[in-house]
Amino acid sequence: MKVLVVDFGSQWTHRIHRTLKYLDVESKIVPVSTPLEEVRKADALILSGGALRIGLGDAPQTGNAGEYADNFGGPMLGICAGQQFIGLHFGGKARPCKVPEFGKVEIIVDEKDELFAGLPERFIAWASHNDEVVETPGFKILAHSKDCSNHAFKSLKRPIYGCLFHPEVEHTEHGSEIYANFLKLAKK
Repeated sequence: MKVLVVDFGSQWTHRIHRTLKYLDVESKIVPVSTPLEEVRKADALILSGGALRIGLGDAPQTGNAGEYADNFGGPMLGICAGQQFIGLHFGGKARPCKVPEFGKVEIIVDEKDELFAGLPERFIAWASHNDEVVETPGFKILAHSKDCSNHAFKSLKRPIYGCLFHPEVEHTEHGSEIYANFLKLAKK
C-alpha cells in the first residue's frame, strides 16, 4: 500500500509520514503542486495541516488539492487545515473559532464509524488551530470538543474524512490507531 502525504506546510507533516512508516506503510511527502496523474497512483491521500487560515480565505494557497479532492478515487484524510480545506471545498463554511484551541483538548466521539472504531468515547488529542468548519453539507460529524462542534467528519458519499486535531502528535491518545483505522479503508 502506498499513501501520499500532501504537504500544506504543517510543522507535523513529517510526523504523519513517520506514523505511517511505523504502521509499515509505504509513504511519501509530496508538495501540493504535485500533478494529479502522480497522486492517482497512491492507494490513499492525507492532506496535512499547515499555517493556512482557511477561515480567512487562504484556500487559493492549496494548489492542486481541489483536483485531488474531486478526482482521486481512494480514501482521503484531511488533518487540521486539510480538514478545513475539505469542508470548504465540498460546500461547507469555515470561520475563525470563537475559542481557538492549542494544546491538549478532550475529544468526544459522537459516532464511532470506521475512523474511531475500537476507541473510547473520550480521549485527549493535540490541537493547534484558529479556524473551524461550521457547516458541512454532505458530511457527518464524528467528534467534537467543548469549544469546537466539528473535530472530525466523514463524507456521506465517498471515503473522505477530516480531523481538526492532530492524530500524528505524540500527545494524542490513540493517534496511531486512528491512522490504522483510516488505512483499513484503503485495503477494502
